[in-house]
Amino acid sequence: MIRLDSSVLGFGKAFTQLVNARREADEDVARNVTHIIKRVREEGDAAVRDLTRLFDKHDLDATGWRISSGECLKAWEGLSTELRDALELAAERIAAYHVRQIPEDSEHVDDQGVRLGARWTPVESAGVYVPGGRAAYPSSVLMNALPARAAGVGRLIMVTPTPNGEVNPLVLAAAHLAGVDEIWRIGGAQAIAALAYGTDRISPVDVITGPGNAWVAEAKRQLYGVVGIDMVAGPSEIVVVADAKNDPDWIAADLLSQAEHDPTSQSILFTDDEAFADKVAEAVDRQIAALSTAETARASWDANGAIVLVRTLADAIPLVDRLAPEHLELACDDAEALFEQVRHAGSVFIGRHTPEAIGDYVAGPNHVLPTGRRARFASGLSVLDFMKRTSFLQLDEASLAAIGPAAVALAGAEGLPAHAKSVAIRLEQS
Repeated sequence: MIRLDSSVLGFGKAFTQLVNARREADEDVARNVTHIIKRVREEGDAAVRDLTRLFDKHDLDATGWRISSGECLKAWEGLSTELRDALELAAERIAAYHVRQIPEDSEHVDDQGVRLGARWTPVESAGVYVPGGRAAYPSSVLMNALPARAAGVGRLIMVTPTPNGEVNPLVLAAAHLAGVDEIWRIGGAQAIAALAYGTDRISPVDVITGPGNAWVAEAKRQLYGVVGIDMVAGPSEIVVVADAKNDPDWIAADLLSQAEHDPTSQSILFTDDEAFADKVAEAVDRQIAALSTAETARASWDANGAIVLVRTLADAIPLVDRLAPEHLELACDDAEALFEQVRHAGSVFIGRHTPEAIGDYVAGPNHVLPTGRRARFASGLSVLDFMKRTSFLQLDEASLAAIGPAAVALAGAEGLPAHAKSVAIRLEQS
């Protein structure tokens, strides 16, 4: 774990190293993913079958390529009342939040008599990737499927790896609740390629969303353009800005909530109190020992954790903006004032009683968020990722006469005579 002090000589260089620390896929991953995509494109189902046998250790022909709606219903009915109620609460809140994101069509007639506007329509089909490696994530099913449903996507399919042929019933129960149309027992880069290009069994989709490992992220990056994607997501991150009025155990738990995801996850604390920083560090070490995910959390905290001492918490905000974190907690008295200054963060959690983990499950906003400093230019998953905007315009003789000559002049200046003529020929006849 790194300790930095903004008042110490050399802080700027050390913090820049922290900002630029690379925790994502290397060239070997990119090369291997390129090979997998090529195989799936050329060999289709045969490649998917072989790669699933290699990586997930089961034969799709034996275990079954698809998971039926009946299996999902059975998984739902097999849940305890407590879990069913929890999933239903999460689904209700997530759906309600995302329905409010649906954009309105627009239309107006300007001063020259030109009718202009935009119409929003959903994509026809979407694929949702749900991880199945280190842990099962029913919350990811809801966070990806429900915005697609809110957008009006016609065909919603899910892919999820099933190591040794086994699938977590919670994932299937969430798929039932979200109304997923198809579930395929495949994962990794080969699943992304199958969704993008299609195979004999699997029809291609228009958009792919959902988190995954480095191979999944790299496959999405390489296939963008063949298919739409939400984002290229990397290891999870949390930044906490906290004063000494917090319980150090609370803040330690918040930092570890991301550290337990993966050894490459990153957890960073900014505070203006050195004694409080020491208490949080001690609490982190104490709590790790009690976690079932201790090995992962320890590796993450030791390799990528950081505590940064600043003169005032306001001084932390420009540093936070440089990190552009996936998750940002503001646990301090003046949280709202600090929030007003934040420019770059995937999602912000305001106040001492708003842990990031609440946003992972039941709050409503999406937990699929930009990582790796991409919050500088990207946003979390939303209804808009499953929709597209089509602009339209309509001119009559008078409005064409009003703005057409300028178009002719610009087309001529660009050396495009056919463009100019398509407008001028109408002007000449009017």
